[in-house]
Amino acid sequence: MAVAMSSTCPGLYCGKTLINGSFDGECGVCPRGERTSMQKICEKCTESPELYDWLYLGFMAMLPLVLHWFFIEWYSGKKSSSALFQHITALFECSAAAVLTLLVNDPVGLLSIRSCRVQMLSDWYTMLYNPSPDYVTTLHCTQEAVFPLYTMVLIYYAFCLVFMMLLRPLLVKKIACGLGKSDRFKSIYAALYFFPILTVLQAVGGGLLYYAFPYIILVLSLVTLAVYMSASEIQSFKNLIAKKKRLVVLFSHWLLHAYGIISISRLDKLEQDLPLLALVPGPALFYLLTARFTEPSRILSEGGNGH
Repeated sequence: MAVAMSSTCPGLYCGKTLINGSFDGECGVCPRGERTSMQKICEKCTESPELYDWLYLGFMAMLPLVLHWFFIEWYSGKKSSSALFQHITALFECSAAAVLTLLVNDPVGLLSIRSCRVQMLSDWYTMLYNPSPDYVTTLHCTQEAVFPLYTMVLIYYAFCLVFMMLLRPLLVKKIACGLGKSDRFKSIYAALYFFPILTVLQAVGGGLLYYAFPYIILVLSLVTLAVYMSASEIQSFKNLIAKKKRLVVLFSHWLLHAYGIISISRLDKLEQDLPLLALVPGPALFYLLTARFTEPSRILSEGGNGH
């Protein structure tokens, strides 16, 4: 069994210790799917991911789906009847990619994964912790210490891209009759831009996103809900229920609010954390109750009257 060389690099082991300032024995990184234990030895990761790990994977899986839906809605136009079918297709693509990603990860063929528990931020960036014990020889310890949270997301994005290129062009060509030829494939072109961006984001900032994603969800969902309700001129409950689409958008944002709250609390103490979900409708209710007092035309008219 190999003995780990340095506690600062969670993936590095060394067969023997330093002797007279030089290494006696072969040193290297732990195999994929293993990391160093408290006893400084490489051990196979056999634990199941924690709830927070699954929530992180869910967040990274939602990003391409939400972007797909946004650009489909943006480019399909109000009169296009193809938007719904494209939304369903995008959901199918991402769902199929997620299932296939689970099946190809260890253990292969099962809808479950084994993982190495994340202990600190440095676990995500082992390439930055290559030690030089003798100040001459550098030991490279780049390894997936957070197995499989790092590569699993990249594999998922690759499958999403493959499924999109196989299914979406045929669908759009057949049913997107309400769009011009130049507009039909713009949502697909957009995906060809945001998939590389998401890949770089995961590769460079995966560790930061792992700790920050609950707050990112809450902030973005609050901002986008406020922008949508303002752009749609929703200032009362009557305006809100006038169209089914508005209710769909509202409930979608409520789900994101709940997702963010659960991610932050991690449901460690159910009796204390579950009541926090009652805050989910709060931002929308606050907006509806105060929108009439902040209407620009009313503020300008009152200012002109000297009030």
